[in-house]
Amino acid sequence: MENPDKTGGDDGFEAARAAMLDHCLTLAPFDGWTSRMLASAILAADVDAGTAKAVFPAGVRDVIRYWSAITDEKMAEAMAAPGFAEQRIRDKVAGAVRARFDLLREDKEALRRSAAALAAPTMGPLGAKLVWVTADAIWRGLGDKSTDFNFYTKRAILSGVITSTMARWLADNSEDEAATHAFLDARIENVMQFEKVKSQAKKLGLDPSAPIGWLARLRYPVER
Repeated sequence: MENPDKTGGDDGFEAARAAMLDHCLTLAPFDGWTSRMLASAILAADVDAGTAKAVFPAGVRDVIRYWSAITDEKMAEAMAAPGFAEQRIRDKVAGAVRARFDLLREDKEALRRSAAALAAPTMGPLGAKLVWVTADAIWRGLGDKSTDFNFYTKRAILSGVITSTMARWLADNSEDEAATHAFLDARIENVMQFEKVKSQAKKLGLDPSAPIGWLARLRYPVER
């Protein structure tokens, strides 16, 4: 399945996209993610209005989507580094999330302002979609090939981990970010415990994808 939020690639506009994004990341910490900020970024990047409209037709929404997509791509590259594949699954997940933070750290204030923008009712669906795509990128980077119920549960759970840890990280201004690391490790431990419960349920003949039937069988055990 193709990533629906992949970058423009070799369509001839990548240089214009990158230039506008760079200026947006410089201006957003002060002006927020607004159409006025984007207009200033387009002017500073020396990109003509027609090209700007062609590459970011939805304006600020498309700039944020593009920023998230290129960050996901760089995160995937970090996950392909030597030694990553030999780690435990929990360490791989934590490493991927931390790699994303490393990529965003230089523009942390712009990220804070984008989080505020995505919290608006009109932008909420985009924020949820971008987190889902990031979670999907992590699982794909881990070699996940699930197509059943597990495909959705893995991404939904990891989306929650990313969202909550990101909020903790944005509020963490300490130099070593130890509190954020501890928070992330605790959330991943929750995920591992959930996976153990699912595994045990399957061994008992229960289907975690059918909670109503699962509860019914707990209430009325099947005779062996």
